[in-house]
Amino acid sequence: MEEKGYLHQIHPVLPVWDVIEALDFYVNRLGFRIAFADDAKNPKYAGILRDDVEIHLQWHDKKMWDADIDRPMLRMVSQNIEALYDEFSKVEVFHAHTLLRETAWGTREFAFYDPFKNGLTFYRDVSGA
Repeated sequence: MEEKGYLHQIHPVLPVWDVIEALDFYVNRLGFRIAFADDAKNPKYAGILRDDVEIHLQWHDKKMWDADIDRPMLRMVSQNIEALYDEFSKVEVFHAHTLLRETAWGTREFAFYDPFKNGLTFYRDVSGA
């Protein structure tokens, strides 16, 4: 019998124009920790971890970004969504329209943007499915 391939994890790469600023945001405001960086003083590529989530941050020249739209959007499955919402509300990362809400598709979620306009949505299933 032939062995089948298995997908284990995904590590999305978010474009940022300043990796140090991105590390500061994700580590000091969202509670991630640095997993690695390609350079200790001036990184162009780094990885961050929190619980079972790993995100990579990659430098891109800001001049290449003509629009504030068409940015990546990450959806992260979360436990204790209310506690996570409370934690993030205390570090002032939300925009004016960030709310913890139940959706028509059976989730309880909230979303906001990082300083580089990458979208972050945190959610849990409430549909019982």
